[in-house]
Amino acid sequence: MQKTFSILTLGCKVNQYESEAMTELFEKKGYLNVDFETEVSDIYIVNTCTVTNMADRKSRQFIRHAKRENPDSTVVVVGCYSQTSPEEVAEIEGVDIVIGTTERAKVVELCEEFDLNRKQINIVRSLKTDHEFQEIKIEKESLMTRAYMKVQDGCNRYCTYCIIPYARGHIRSRSIEDSVREAKRLAKAGYQEIILTGIHVGSYGYDLGEERLIDLIEAIAKVDGIERIRLSSVEPNVIDDKFMKRLVATKKVCDHFHLSLQSGSNNILKAMNRRYSREDYIEKTNIIKRYMPYAGLTTDIIVGFPGETEDDFVDSYNLAKEVGFSRIHVFKYSKRTGTPAAEMKNQIDGNVKNKRSSILISLNDELMRSFAEKNRDIDHKVLFEETTQGGKYLGYTTNYIRCSTNSLEDLKNKIKDVKIVETEEEIVEVELI
Repeated sequence: MQKTFSILTLGCKVNQYESEAMTELFEKKGYLNVDFETEVSDIYIVNTCTVTNMADRKSRQFIRHAKRENPDSTVVVVGCYSQTSPEEVAEIEGVDIVIGTTERAKVVELCEEFDLNRKQINIVRSLKTDHEFQEIKIEKESLMTRAYMKVQDGCNRYCTYCIIPYARGHIRSRSIEDSVREAKRLAKAGYQEIILTGIHVGSYGYDLGEERLIDLIEAIAKVDGIERIRLSSVEPNVIDDKFMKRLVATKKVCDHFHLSLQSGSNNILKAMNRRYSREDYIEKTNIIKRYMPYAGLTTDIIVGFPGETEDDFVDSYNLAKEVGFSRIHVFKYSKRTGTPAAEMKNQIDGNVKNKRSSILISLNDELMRSFAEKNRDIDHKVLFEETTQGGKYLGYTTNYIRCSTNSLEDLKNKIKDVKIVETEEEIVEVELI
């Protein structure tokens, strides 16, 4: 009888990529993939996030859920929570295998080893001396039209609110040669857009020598069949005139930048150990706009960081208006045990966080409509990815405006010229031209 497995993924795009790669490893060995939450499985894999204490709690809930569903199952816990708290994870009732943020490529073999002796396996190791990028690849064809490619792992920044450097270790970059090989496989499988992802993509190459992120982008841009390259979150310090000139010259990089902000207050940025000022950040966005006038600029802002005054919050609000973001992801600061910020004085009351969050979310709605209106002036290219139940095709412009349209033609995985005609809804209406 065919054995089944299921994977639950918590957290970021990197985790999603790694879950897809683990799925492929199991399927190659003949296992059947079933839904984690609705079907009983022989093997449950929980790919954990540890960015907040709440993320740890959610991970524990899903681990216990798996064992309740099938007491005889093998429960595997992988990812950032395992890496930072391996003993704690191992003590959760029902956990059979503990893997950190490395060794995922061994997951099938470890499950088969556990099946033989039924003794708990814990292979989490320290990342302090880990300087090699561990490849875990996705090779199979997919129904998706955009592909994530993990090109980097780890972070050396140590922002005071963030546990991720402890969970992922030092920066480690995938070689340009291997990245290009995967890009060629993805193009052959029919993908037209690649999203370069990692824990701190802007630091790509610093562990390799002279190579940098722009060198990787230029190499992938030369792959036939890949029409669009999109960057996941990058730091402001990546942006300068030289970078933008080379970026534009590829003619394939999307005019969309998720440029991490976190706060518009110099006081809070310093407390966060963010290593740039509000003035630096605004300068970087102006550089982007000089080269890509209609670029979509998205960001993350944390409200209620310890010590954030009303003036500090107003600085964030005013910076967001000045930059004119196309979308803001608003987060209320949440303590993460093991980070310096969790021990800081002047923790902010929850009601204050809620109020500030609501104000920024309202601003986000206003800025999104304004950005869409600005983009009525120009023609766009949209990669259509899926259809709604009502039969509309959905896709994204290069500058990351989500669009919908009706068409008698099958638009799936096609890039079409469009014009924006309606901007009242979050998904704007376009027509083919």
